[in-house]
Amino acid sequence: MGCKGTGKTVYHREKMRVIAFILILSFVSGCGYTTRSMIDPNIKTIYIKPFENKIDFGTQDSVYSKLRTYYPNLETDITTAVASRFLFDGNLKVVKENDADVILKGELVEYRRDVLRYKDDEDIEEYRLNIVVNISLWNTKENKIIWQENRFTGETTYFTSGSKAKAESTAIKDGITDLARRIVERAIENW
Repeated sequence: MGCKGTGKTVYHREKMRVIAFILILSFVSGCGYTTRSMIDPNIKTIYIKPFENKIDFGTQDSVYSKLRTYYPNLETDITTAVASRFLFDGNLKVVKENDADVILKGELVEYRRDVLRYKDDEDIEEYRLNIVVNISLWNTKENKIIWQENRFTGETTYFTSGSKAKAESTAIKDGITDLARRIVERAIENW
C-alpha cells in the first residue's frame, strides 16, 4: 500500500516539473517580445536640428484664427523637449551635427485649440490642444531619409475651470511632452 502511494506521488512530482518547465520556457521566450529598440545597431548617435516655425497665419480664415495662435519660442521648447526625451530614453546619444549618425529635422506647422465641451452657460469648459509638426529622420552616412512623417501630432486636453482646471501654458507643456514622447518612440521603434 505504501509503495502505490509513493508511485503516484513520484508521477505527480514529475508531471509538475514538466509543466513548470514548459511554463518557464514560455515566459522566457515571450513570443518575440523584446525591451530593446528596433534601431539599426550601427546607429548610435542623433542630432536634433532646431525645429523651425512654419505656421502660416496668412491663410487662416476668421473662424480658425481664434483656435490657432502662436506662442513665442514654441519651436525652441519642442526642440529642447525632444532632446531631453532622447537623453531620458538612452537608446541614442544626442551629439553635435558633425558627430551624428542620424539627424532629426522638424518644423512646427500648427498649434491649435479645439473646443471639446461647453458649460451650461455656453462658456468653454474644456479644450483639446494639438501641436503639429512635420518630421524626418536622415541617415548621415548614406545621406538618405530613413522615414518622414507629416502632421505628426502631440496633444493634451485641459479644463478652464473646476477642480481639474489648468492654465493654457501648463497644457502647452503637457502637449510638448506628449509630442516629444511620440517622436522618440517613432524614432526608436518604427524602423
